[in-house]
Amino acid sequence: MFPNENPPKGGFITLCWLVTLSNNKHMSFETVRREYYNVYFYRVNNNPVILFDGVCNLCTGSVQFILKRDKEKKFLFASLQSSYGQDLLKQLDLPADTFNSFILYESGKVFTRSTAALKMFSQLKGWGWVKIFWIVPKFIRDAVYNLIAKNRYRWFGKKEECWLPTPDLKARFLD
Repeated sequence: MFPNENPPKGGFITLCWLVTLSNNKHMSFETVRREYYNVYFYRVNNNPVILFDGVCNLCTGSVQFILKRDKEKKFLFASLQSSYGQDLLKQLDLPADTFNSFILYESGKVFTRSTAALKMFSQLKGWGWVKIFWIVPKFIRDAVYNLIAKNRYRWFGKKEECWLPTPDLKARFLD
């Protein structure tokens, strides 16, 4: 419909109007909604997107760690609290008010917790060795992940506001 383009100005309502005009037929609300999100999330961002808790010191430190090692600039980032993060969470029927998971959104698929971390690390040069952790059962990996996530504010602290990237890194962040 709008391949490799941003959603039209005016958002969803404008898109409904354009879809109706371009197809010259009636489309259900759900079909139009799916097309809008298809354009907005899937085609606009061909890169994997990492969603993170923007006020968590551990999470923002992890993003900075990834940024330093992602020489190919493969990953894009968005805080879970950002409009992009909130929209994506709603579209994927994930809780939009619980920020306890690292989320990797890649090729229309969502990966969370330890699976997201392992998939992300396996794409960073020099970190392929983490693939060894795939042999650990998911319930054990996620139990360790959940323990750290539950205590992350206590152990690493929390910011009052989301961390903001420097101007040269801003292009890698979705708002």
